[in-house]
Amino acid sequence: MRRLFQASVSLASFLIGVIFAPAQVWQPLKNQPTFGGLGAILLLTDGTVMAHREPVDAQNWYKLTPDITGSYVNGTWSQIASLPSGYSPYFFGSAILPDGRMVMEGGEFNNGVEVWTNQGAIYDPLKNEWASIAPPNGWNYIGDATATVLPNGTLMQVDCCDEPPKAALLNAATLTWTPTGSGKFDIYTREGLTLLPNGDVLDVDTYVFKYTANGKNSEVYNPGTGTWSLAGSTVVQLWDSCGGKGTANHEIGAAVLRPDGTVFATGANSCGAGHTAIYDSNTGTWKAGPDFPDKLNIADGPAALETNGKVVMMASPDFRMSPSFFFEWDGKSLKKIPRPPNAPYESSFNGHLLELPTGQLLFTDFSSDVEVFTPKGTYTRAWQPTVTSAPSKLTRGKSYILRGTQFNGFSQGAMYNDDFQDATNFPLVRIVNDATKHVFYCRTHDHSTMAVATGSKPVSTHFDVPGQMETGHSRLYVVANGIPSAPVAVIVH
Repeated sequence: MRRLFQASVSLASFLIGVIFAPAQVWQPLKNQPTFGGLGAILLLTDGTVMAHREPVDAQNWYKLTPDITGSYVNGTWSQIASLPSGYSPYFFGSAILPDGRMVMEGGEFNNGVEVWTNQGAIYDPLKNEWASIAPPNGWNYIGDATATVLPNGTLMQVDCCDEPPKAALLNAATLTWTPTGSGKFDIYTREGLTLLPNGDVLDVDTYVFKYTANGKNSEVYNPGTGTWSLAGSTVVQLWDSCGGKGTANHEIGAAVLRPDGTVFATGANSCGAGHTAIYDSNTGTWKAGPDFPDKLNIADGPAALETNGKVVMMASPDFRMSPSFFFEWDGKSLKKIPRPPNAPYESSFNGHLLELPTGQLLFTDFSSDVEVFTPKGTYTRAWQPTVTSAPSKLTRGKSYILRGTQFNGFSQGAMYNDDFQDATNFPLVRIVNDATKHVFYCRTHDHSTMAVATGSKPVSTHFDVPGQMETGHSRLYVVANGIPSAPVAVIVH
């Protein structure tokens, strides 16, 4: 939870297109936004990126569109529709629904005031319109509480602050809510949600209102029963019981699922060493991970799954102090890697990471500078989506169905924690013209599942062929979390 907004500093900015730059680099975005304060970022199903301006003009959203070669570094910015009147939040729950719409719920701040609002809104990219969403019955708050999309495509939103804890499921057709989540150990304040391969949702407790030294409880939510149950001890304490002034603030870092079925959970403890822990979803057991060096931790901050299967993260010392550093976890060791040029002047709190369909990671930090990180290495062939059924001829402006496996990737991808969510566990469709090499993204929608690590299970999605795309022989790819399928030959009419 972000109780104090930290002023951002100027950073160099970076993005990569379809042609990957040399590995392990940060590259500046060529067309930097002319406005400042970019924070939360989400990938839409047509390959464009939504970016929120906060805290100034928090009613405004912008869009980054890649250029004709598929390059985000050469992409262009445009402003999209503003939020409904009276709703101008920052630090909120967010998600992309299977129909392609974007939902945001709550806000720790609204119109610049710390209120933990219960307002919400949904964005339709086809109409470029927002519509308000009424809160669940009896909810006084939502605030900066977490949202996640369950395997069946239903949004689960939790309440930041109420005791007993509250959660609800959104009917996307009627924009109404159904209560869920009985049996929760503590309230959801500052906690994050990680979707597991079996469809359950993992949560590490932060002991708000149930304070005890060395609390190490974790829980799993079963979407079938709508209930929580214990998931064992994290072995080491991950939430912060110290804080900036010696009092517990209960912050915690992100927890990212890897292709091997383990979740790498990062800690925020500012009392000393920042701990990490590893949850094995195959066995349902925890073990301690490596500590961050030099008293670094992640008391709010971004982490993301790279296409090589490693987890990248941003850490800083004490409670949200500078400098910040970037690390990678490869399943065996935690290694320091290159960082953005101005990372020495900011904490992990400022960072946001988003997986791009090119395999790079987009980075914002509340400034007008945007960056992209290019990971070293690449994916294993077995991690690729596979296309088993696709039309060989496409007509501009028409919609089609694709069938195959692993369209949703192995993970939700990039994570922060409670202040925003930008999961990319949905399929994108990229078409490259053989003659011009120009790149077009088709809007996808109505995916058969939003589960992760679906293996050999048959899945499908719908895609709309852009009306302005080039005709002729082309190659079609399904992309999940930055990993493309093998190309499928198509002819566009």
